[in-house]
Amino acid sequence: MVTALLFGGMVLFLAMGVPISFTLGAAVMVTIFLAPDFMVTPGIIPQRIFGGLESTSIMAIAFFILAGNIMTKGGISSCIVDFCNSIIGNIRGGMSFVLVLACAFFAALSGSAPATVVAIGVMLYADMVKLGYPKERVAGLLVVSGGLGPVIPPSIIMIVYGTITGASISKMFKAGLGIGILIMAILMVVCFIYSHKEKWPKNAKRVSLKDIGASFIHAIPALLLPAIILGGIYSGIMTPTESASVAVVWSLVVSFFVYKEMTIKDLWPIFLESAKGSAMILFIIATSTAFSWIFAYSGISGDMVDFIRSLNLNPTLFCVLVALLLLAFGTFLEGTAICVLLVPILWPLAHVVGVDIIHFGMIVCIANVVGTMTPPVAVNIFAAASVTKLDMGKIVSGEIPFFIGYVAVYFAVVLFPVFTTLFL
Repeated sequence: MVTALLFGGMVLFLAMGVPISFTLGAAVMVTIFLAPDFMVTPGIIPQRIFGGLESTSIMAIAFFILAGNIMTKGGISSCIVDFCNSIIGNIRGGMSFVLVLACAFFAALSGSAPATVVAIGVMLYADMVKLGYPKERVAGLLVVSGGLGPVIPPSIIMIVYGTITGASISKMFKAGLGIGILIMAILMVVCFIYSHKEKWPKNAKRVSLKDIGASFIHAIPALLLPAIILGGIYSGIMTPTESASVAVVWSLVVSFFVYKEMTIKDLWPIFLESAKGSAMILFIIATSTAFSWIFAYSGISGDMVDFIRSLNLNPTLFCVLVALLLLAFGTFLEGTAICVLLVPILWPLAHVVGVDIIHFGMIVCIANVVGTMTPPVAVNIFAAASVTKLDMGKIVSGEIPFFIGYVAVYFAVVLFPVFTTLFL
């Protein structure tokens, strides 16, 4: 009865269009009030909600979102794009390589997929179309390359996963960095193939070593930011939360005093937008904590663990089934919601069959990124549509070859744990 009320209520509220955060809380309340002989008082809900946010790791989410918004407004992102263009802008389809590389750099700053799409799209899309690149291909590449945001550290979804499971966030970041570089390489290979197949343009202006050097010197303050973030974490000097706060301070210093593209009056809109983005994620985490507690307290999770153990699944088969399940959920739920909803359920099962916690985390994180590219709930496509003004159908058709490459890397990670553990 508890299972039917908990999951039935969740499905019902989702079908009614209720936001996921309210859906989880409402499903919990329905279960408490209607389940017979379920001795839990409503007062437990606020306790679990506030308890779910009592983690210093969660603070990193708000700081990274704020840092990403400051970078976009303060000229840091544009400096990185100019530097990338000076390196590889001369070859055929070179601007597509610049787009991928710029998304990778911005991913190492923000940790958010839609933020990466918007930031890089605003800077590159119009110019690429003006040069003669196909609109649909540029928009599609932007959608898929934006998916580097939650894979290349720092990553908001990895922080959420580590908070839920207790996995080392530093190890998650190390694994994500290697996989992110692999995805970036695959996307560039696809760009190379299609640039010759569809005769994409190349930059007629030759860039000299002097120009590259000047661009590099101008971009040094911006390039120091990912070095500070990742170097501080990997060296053990800073925790992810501390590195996120340092990123905010450094991005403010560079934006105000080095590039001078930000003023005091720009801060309030940035703070407001960052607060809204952070609140949305944190509210989902808070209500999902109550949902997960009811799920565990009722004994449902224990029954599922016993059932999975009885099936004698090997780790590979279990990971494939989970991957398909996560991809299905990703078509209609936002990535953070999937993580906080399913990880408390799936991780105990994965642990039973012997799946490594970091390997499982990468499966979850990359699946959630794939979900941002697949309609109907595809935040990357929505973000790209807001920048490009193209219909969703055209963007989806343009992203197909890049999407196939991304998914190929995903299933390589699912099937071969060495892709995860190699970088630890």
